[in-house]
This record gives sequence, C-alpha cells and structure tokens, in this order.
Amino acid sequence: MEAFVIAETRAWVQRAVVGLNLCPFAKAPMVKGQIRYVVCKACDTQALLDTLCAEMQALAAADPEQVETTLVIHPNVLADFIEFNEFLDLADVALGELGFDGVLQVASFHPQYQFAGTEADDVSNATNQSPYPTLHLLREDSIDRAVAAFPEADAIFETNIRTLEALGAGGWAELQAQCKADAATCAGSAGHQPLA
Repeated sequence: MEAFVIAETRAWVQRAVVGLNLCPFAKAPMVKGQIRYVVCKACDTQALLDTLCAEMQALAAADPEQVETTLVIHPNVLADFIEFNEFLDLADVALGELGFDGVLQVASFHPQYQFAGTEADDVSNATNQSPYPTLHLLREDSIDRAVAAFPEADAIFETNIRTLEALGAGGWAELQAQCKADAATCAGSAGHQPLA
C-alpha cells in the first residue's frame, strides 16, 4: 500500500504539478530527486501532527541539496476536506512552536480541495487536488529564490486556472486515471496492491 501511495503521488507530481506546469518551481527538485515522500499511516490527527512535526525537524536539519522539500501523505486521516482545512491551523501553530516561522511553510493538497467561492466540481480546484490528503513542507529560502527568479509569480494562479479550464473535467479525470495506472505499474512490479 505505501509503495502504491508514493507511486501515485509521484505520478501526480510528474504529470500534473510539473507536466501541466502548475508550479514552475517544482521541476528542478523533481528532476534532481530532492523531494522526500513520506506516507503517514496515522489514523488520528494527533499522530499525524506528531509525524508532521518530526518531518519539519528533519527537513530543517537536512542538506537542501539532498532534500529540498517534503510531501507528507496521509491517506487514513482527514479524508474530509473541511476537517483537513481546520487541521492546517494546528500545523501552523506547531511550525511556530518549533521555531520554524520564516524557515518552513506548510502548503496543502487534498482530493476534495475547494477554493472559497467555487463549486465543488469547478475544475479550477484541481490545481490543489492531490491523490491523497497531503501536507507539503517547503523551505522559505527556496520560495524566496523561486519568486525572485520568476517575476510573474502572482500570475501563476490565473495561468493555472486557464490551463485547467482548457484541459476540462474530462481531461483532468483522464490525467488522474493515468496517475493510477502509472502507480499500479510501478507498485505492481514491487508486489504491492493499490488501495481498495
């Protein structure tokens, strides 16, 4: 199961985040193998928070040339987007309590991600829709460098919406199916089965 979850998330990063250029800053760490994928097997929010705190400390201590960013994937907890969204406040409090304000940042992705003011089936929500609930730990220094190198950073969101509207709901569904197929091939070769 863990191998499948990571394989599907990797496929999503490759096909959606990088492939659709939803995040212009993601390609370099992906190509260099600097993204750490962690599957948290927790079934409750306290265990997830403990894992998240441990991963914050690990990322802050790691050499950026080895680990640039971390994706904490948690398929067994916070499947409901509203609960997931509320958990983000706890994540931000923990980040501050660990002394990582200005050092790390938490971004969020979820299969049911929905921006305020949109309908649940609005394709623009797909910019933040991952295969599983996922907390993305980023280095503030990396964000600052990326924004400095990309003067039109504010336009990314609008560009992403146009990209997804052009792709359409059918195209997005096809991309998701491709990610599952990629994961089944990858994990299947390792003798693992997908989640039911």
